[in-house]
Amino acid sequence: MKYSKKELQKELTLKQFPLSAKYDIEWINENEMGPNAIWLAEFLTDKINLKKGMRVLDLGCGKGLSSIFLAKEFGVQVWATDLWIGATENFKRINEQGIEDLVYPIHADAHDLPFANGFFDAIVSLDAYHYFGTNEMYLESLIRYLKPNGQIGIVVPSVNKEFNSKVPERLKPYWEPYLFTHHSPNWWKELWGRSETVTVQVADTMPNGYENWLKWDETLKEAGILKRSGDVEMLEADGGNFTWARIVANKK
Repeated sequence: MKYSKKELQKELTLKQFPLSAKYDIEWINENEMGPNAIWLAEFLTDKINLKKGMRVLDLGCGKGLSSIFLAKEFGVQVWATDLWIGATENFKRINEQGIEDLVYPIHADAHDLPFANGFFDAIVSLDAYHYFGTNEMYLESLIRYLKPNGQIGIVVPSVNKEFNSKVPERLKPYWEPYLFTHHSPNWWKELWGRSETVTVQVADTMPNGYENWLKWDETLKEAGILKRSGDVEMLEADGGNFTWARIVANKK
């Protein structure tokens, strides 16, 4: 099925994400590195208090979609930090959006960040934290960049029921080892709850998370522009266990 630009925009405009509806779907798809990062950013900002002028670290920002969204919608300054995408490439995208005075691209490893302790008012990570933050020590190393009482929030691929190191038969044709990093909100709450430096405030899942994920990928596939081969088939085989988790904590 082929969509016109207008039809594609309408099909992927959800009442759940009114701010995201302003953004061109083809532009999002062209620059995505996973399912709609702007939806994820809007979901997270329901529980993070962002105010104009705040300094925000967007860790694992990919091609900067979430950073652009945060700057445009909340007037915050964003340090758009990624290892896989170069700063010059992201700077070009930022300039095209006219917000080079708010978004600063940084090329850095999440385990070797070039920031001063206590520099940020908030730290966010969309569809990235599970790649580098699943051990007990990482949060402790990251939280030092956050001001006292600052917030840290992530949205990551999640499951309603843990895999517990066993690959479900229905998913074996599509399985990749990184899928073991998809954990439930309770798993993340327990992990962060071991820290004496933060208080977990939110650990939940996105309403209609599985359905939203599938709709995004299915629609792009029907339009002939989905870049992630096999994702639709995996989600269909999964049948609703995959979703998105949101975890938000305050630094003590």
